[in-house]
Amino acid sequence: MAGKFKHILVELKGHLPFTAFGAVLGISFMLFFRNVGDSSAHILFSIFHPGHVILSAIVTTSIFKIHASRKHFITILIIGYFGSVGIATVSDIIMPHIGSDLLGLNMPAHTELHQEDSAADDEPGHNHEHSEGIHFGFIEEWYLVNPAALIGILIGYFLPHTKFPHTGHILISTWASSAYLLMRVYAEINIATVFEIFVILFLSVWIPCVISDIIFPLIFVRPDIELAGPCPDHSVHSHPHRHIQEESD
Repeated sequence: MAGKFKHILVELKGHLPFTAFGAVLGISFMLFFRNVGDSSAHILFSIFHPGHVILSAIVTTSIFKIHASRKHFITILIIGYFGSVGIATVSDIIMPHIGSDLLGLNMPAHTELHQEDSAADDEPGHNHEHSEGIHFGFIEEWYLVNPAALIGILIGYFLPHTKFPHTGHILISTWASSAYLLMRVYAEINIATVFEIFVILFLSVWIPCVISDIIFPLIFVRPDIELAGPCPDHSVHSHPHRHIQEESD
C-alpha cells in the first residue's frame, strides 16, 4: 500500500505540467467562444463530453481487460461504463459546477442583469437563461453519452490498448469542462475570473484524470503483477508491468 500511495503521488506530480497547460488552453477556449451564447456552448459540450467518455472508456476497459482476473463481458461492461461515464461526469460537470457556484461565477453583475433585461425587452421572444441546475450528460444527452461509452468499451474490449497521449486526454477533458463553464459563467472574464477559472479547470482535470489513468489500474491489477514504476514519459500513458514471481526468480 505504501508503494502504491507513493506511486500515486509521483503520478500526481508528473501530471502537473500537462494539466496546467491544458487549463491555459481551456481559458483560451473560453475567451474565443465567450460570445457564442448558451445554445452554442451546449453544442460544444455535446461534442467534447462524449469524446472524453469514449477515450476514458477505451483506457478503463483496456486496463481491466488486460489485468483483471475475471474477464466476463458483463463485468467489463459495468467497469468500463462507470469508469468512463462516472469519471467524465465528475471532471466535465460536477467539479466545474461546484467550482463556479463556490466562486460565484454564475451570478450576473447588477449592471449586466439590467443590460440583459433591456435586451430582452427590445427583442421579442428573446430569452437568455444560463443553466442553474446541474446538467448530467448521461441523462439529458443519453443518446450521445451512453452510446459513446459503449463504443469506447467495445474498442477497449476487442482492441485493448493503454498507451494514449496524455495531452489528448487532457485537452478533450479541459474543453468539455470549459464548454460546461460557458453554459454557467455569467461573470465578465477578467484577470480575477481568469485565475478562478484556471483553478476550476486545473482541479477538474488533474484529480479525475489521475483517478482514471492511475488509481483504476492500481485497483484492478492482479496480485502477481505490479507497476514497474511511474510513467517513463508523461506525454504518453505508458505503464510497464512486471511479474513479481518472475522478478523473485
